Amino acid sequence: MIIFHEYMNPIHGFAMAIIDRTHLTMVLAIQEHGSLTAAADALHITQSALSHALKKLEDQLGVTLFRRESRKLFLTQAGEYLLSVANRLEPQLAYAEDRLKQFARGERGNLRIGMECHPCYQWLIKLVGPYLESWPDVDVDVKQKFQFGGMGALFGYEIDMLVTPDPLYKEELHFEPVFDYEQVLVVNNKHRLAKTDYVNPEALSDEVLITYPVAKERLDIFSLFLMPAGIAPKSHKLIETTDVMLQMVASGRGVTALPRWLVEEYAEKLNIVPVRLGKKGVPKQIFVGVRKDDLAIRYIKDFIEFAKARKKG
Repeated sequence: MIIFHEYMNPIHGFAMAIIDRTHLTMVLAIQEHGSLTAAADALHITQSALSHALKKLEDQLGVTLFRRESRKLFLTQAGEYLLSVANRLEPQLAYAEDRLKQFARGERGNLRIGMECHPCYQWLIKLVGPYLESWPDVDVDVKQKFQFGGMGALFGYEIDMLVTPDPLYKEELHFEPVFDYEQVLVVNNKHRLAKTDYVNPEALSDEVLITYPVAKERLDIFSLFLMPAGIAPKSHKLIETTDVMLQMVASGRGVTALPRWLVEEYAEKLNIVPVRLGKKGVPKQIFVGVRKDDLAIRYIKDFIEFAKARKKG
């Protein structure tokens, strides 16, 4: 049921609308479904009740939120603004509600982990099993970078923990290194570079470079190796999954860059080999980031300890 609240302005003596979560839910549903009928079904109320609620809100605010064209609704400028507010606040309100329910039950229920280190997914899967055995009342939800807003999701309470090779040090956040690794070039075992001790940036100017769909400045192979030398690959292909990426390399369709430990695991079943990037290599670290206020939460602190103990592989 959608409920609206009013209060009397003590100065002017007239009723003013208070925007609450039900308003945000209503706007989100109408925008998503495009009509009052479909939105009402999703909200489990009647179309008449939703229409009345929308009209009442618009009257109280003194603005039109949706314009009607044929049988569809389209956001006005005011509606676009309220939608942006809803998109920002609704995840935080849902998070707060969930947390408060967990407090009421005397437990915590869900550890939401965002992954900015795409190849670390295999490492995380091996870590999650023992962790869940130790915390039977805690669920784990993992979101890849393609599914969430990165560092902003940690600030915005959309995730509780961020696994990343690129920490952003802010007063409200705490980042802890959990393991070191070396970023290497991955080539087919018959590739011209397969038997070299290391490669210089110039060696990739004639190669098809395969990477995750991430901005170049956030890819180590570009930011730490190619760009400082002013070198670009012959072409650049984007692939979302590690398995497909390495299958492409194994079939001679290009080269990629990944952590050495991951490449050595896959080399047991694919025709691929790791090659050092530059004479000194490209050393990296993986960090786990959380909000400082959450460091006192036992199941979050314990996950960090699990991560440090597990290292990699």
